[in-house]
Amino acid sequence: MTWFRRNREDAAPPQPEQDRDAPDKLRLRLWELVQFINRNAGQLPVEAVVLARQVTDRIREVIETSADKALDVYAVVQINGIVDDYLPTTLRAYLNLDPSVTGQAGPSGRTPRAALREQLESLDAAAEELFSAARSHDVDALFTQGNFLRTKFTRSDLDL
Repeated sequence: MTWFRRNREDAAPPQPEQDRDAPDKLRLRLWELVQFINRNAGQLPVEAVVLARQVTDRIREVIETSADKALDVYAVVQINGIVDDYLPTTLRAYLNLDPSVTGQAGPSGRTPRAALREQLESLDAAAEELFSAARSHDVDALFTQGNFLRTKFTRSDLDL
């Protein structure tokens, strides 16, 4: 029966998964998002590109606070939400629209272009608050901001 044990011992132990939330991994995913924004700049309204890049710049600043002190778990959760979900989902929802309807008012009375701007302004304000909270290491503010982001951006993509 020792030959069963030998096979288990010869197998390489599983390698630990790289920390997806490490600052260098967050920076890489953020850079990929910046590249996505840049690639689609010709199909997005100019103000949307500017606002989206403001969000990414502010998130980069939040990540850079890790040079002084490790990022709080709440900050990491919010960064992941913005980089992996909220910002790209908002942009993709707009990009998936037929360009002929982006200026037409929907049932809410707003145009998709106006809805996109509103969403990006909310994300920009959230990124600014996240930066302020991360810089001052205010855990309560980070927790509250995370709840706001989940509530605000899990409703619908553009709420047209």
